[in-house]
Amino acid sequence: MGALGSAGALVTATLIAGAVAAPTANASAGSGPGQDREARGTAIAAERAAKAGIDWQDCPADWNLAKPIQCGYVTVPLDYAKPYGKQIKLAVDRIGNTGTKAERQGALIYNPGGPGGSGLRFPARVTSKNPIWANAAKAYDFVGFDPRGVGKSTPISCVDPQEFVKAPKMDPVPDSEADKLAQRKLAREYAEGCHERSGWMLPHMTTPNTARDLDVIRAALGEKKLNFLGVSYGTYLGAVYGTLFPGHVRRMVVDSVVNPSREKIWYQANLDQDVAFEGRWKDWQDWVAKNDATYHLGDTRAEVQEQWLKLRATAKKSPLGGVVGPAELISFFQSAPYYDSQWAPVAAVFSKYVAGDTQALVDAAAPDLSDTAGNAASENGNAVYTAVECADAKWPTSWQRWDRDNTRLHRDHPFMTWANAWMNLPCATWPIKQQTPLNVKTGKGLPPVLIVQSERDAATPYEGAVELHQRFKGSRLITEKDAGSHGVTGLTNPCINTRVDSYLLTGELDRADVTCAPHATPKP
Repeated sequence: MGALGSAGALVTATLIAGAVAAPTANASAGSGPGQDREARGTAIAAERAAKAGIDWQDCPADWNLAKPIQCGYVTVPLDYAKPYGKQIKLAVDRIGNTGTKAERQGALIYNPGGPGGSGLRFPARVTSKNPIWANAAKAYDFVGFDPRGVGKSTPISCVDPQEFVKAPKMDPVPDSEADKLAQRKLAREYAEGCHERSGWMLPHMTTPNTARDLDVIRAALGEKKLNFLGVSYGTYLGAVYGTLFPGHVRRMVVDSVVNPSREKIWYQANLDQDVAFEGRWKDWQDWVAKNDATYHLGDTRAEVQEQWLKLRATAKKSPLGGVVGPAELISFFQSAPYYDSQWAPVAAVFSKYVAGDTQALVDAAAPDLSDTAGNAASENGNAVYTAVECADAKWPTSWQRWDRDNTRLHRDHPFMTWANAWMNLPCATWPIKQQTPLNVKTGKGLPPVLIVQSERDAATPYEGAVELHQRFKGSRLITEKDAGSHGVTGLTNPCINTRVDSYLLTGELDRADVTCAPHATPKP
């Protein structure tokens, strides 16, 4: 979703020796002959991967993954309906479990979201001795991967990365019909650029295909069943995997849940996000006001908002440092409603600006044209985000509908609405066939899934967790009350951490859903 993207265009805006035969894919979860062909294709690819295994090596130096993390590749079909046709390579990495051989329970595979996020940093949770994951690390190899199209896994691109990050961009909030026309042109050109640079991959950049890839990775690891941790978009990947391969799941934790309803994927989900972002933006402003002694931005939410509007107007009239306009500001400030860990850093930069130090804000919000690797990663993340969301579902093609929905939403939810709209608008003119989303549901053999969600999450509103909970029978929902950080399992909250550990280590879940008090509020 707009904000789920790992980086923003307009807005910025996770081994047994010896192979095991792969269980056959569950063909019945789909609908129709196409899906049967793809199910057979997945079974063929998984069997091939189980025989081949993964040739683990020290990671290439420029991957910045130090020993003992190891890296390798898994080969998958570009098109699962043609398992013997063109193949692509997916990058994977791992670190072995830290406990004894007897304690080992297999591999835990991770996806951080996006679509477009890289999971290769996951094993670093072990090398950095992250205490939240110490117990799970005793039992599991931590395995990360770059999904198809991402990073080291046959990456796609839609535009020259240096062009992509150039600033200042247009103010996302349109002042006129001419502004809307200009943004529509940019969105159409972006879609055309994707087709031009990566057209051969686009028809196959879907969540169901990434779920099939996940099953092939499972087989290549020598695992009979999958242990999976998915955050943000990773929850939708998990939901689709659980629907397509219910009998292949061993343990699954999904954290900060994308609403899997067919009606929500993806157009409506992005509109729902705009509403939730506004709510969390206000939560952050309340916190800033409460800590006025530190930040001097006003001691009421209204005063903090007034400072924001003033800053926005100044940057619109004359971009700060020549490069930071409203689009760049939204890109920088949106990390506060996203993650509590950003509350204090964003407030500190804002405070410096109001006190007369413009440079701190320019340094924080402007692109760094010398960081070519970072810019390439941002452009790639946005390309994958767009490609997957546009291909997964049918989007409205009528500009009137986009205009009406976003104009209406913007009135009460101005923080993110238009920025999010322009980021997703390429889907209105997407040059390849759009799919119908999978009907996420419980299939034969699906074990209980653990769902974790904060109540005021901006990027994936709470209703998504409730929806998945209803669809996956026997699942358990842990709600972090009066909290809204995106990605809950990575935060220190013993009420949640102990339950995630217990589930991963024993498979045990509470008899009923659980409500946890919030994690500690950030300190100014």
